[in-house]
Amino acid sequence: MSRLLLDTSVLIGAEDPGDVEGAISAASLAELHFGTLIATDPDERARRAQRLGVIEATFDPLPLDAPVAREWGRLAAAVTERGGRPRRRAIDLVIAATANVHAVALLTADTADFAIIDDLVKVQALD
Repeated sequence: MSRLLLDTSVLIGAEDPGDVEGAISAASLAELHFGTLIATDPDERARRAQRLGVIEATFDPLPLDAPVAREWGRLAAAVTERGGRPRRRAIDLVIAATANVHAVALLTADTADFAIIDDLVKVQALD
C-alpha cells in the first residue's frame, strides 16, 4: 500500500485513488470549506457539505506548521525564479510543501498545477 498526500483535486473527484494510505493537508480542508460556502446552488452546496463531512470524519489533516511554512517559502521562491506567480498557486504550494515535509508523494488529478516544481516535489498522477 502506498502512502500519499491526497491533493484537493483527488478529494473532490469521482475517481477512487485505489489502495493507498492517504493523508490530507489542512490547506485542502480550507479549500473544501471555501468551495462549500461559495456554492450558489442549494443542492450542490448540500452535496459538497456532505462530502466535506465524510472527509473530516475520515482524515486528521496534517497541519500548516513552521516546517511546512519554511518549505512553502522555498517552493514559492522556486516558482518566482522560474517565472511563475506563487500567490496564484498559494494553496497548491502549501499542499506540496506538506507532502515534502512529511516525505510522501502528492497524488493529484491536476499534475499541471505542479508542473513548474515537479523536480522539487514527488507528484503522482491519479490514473
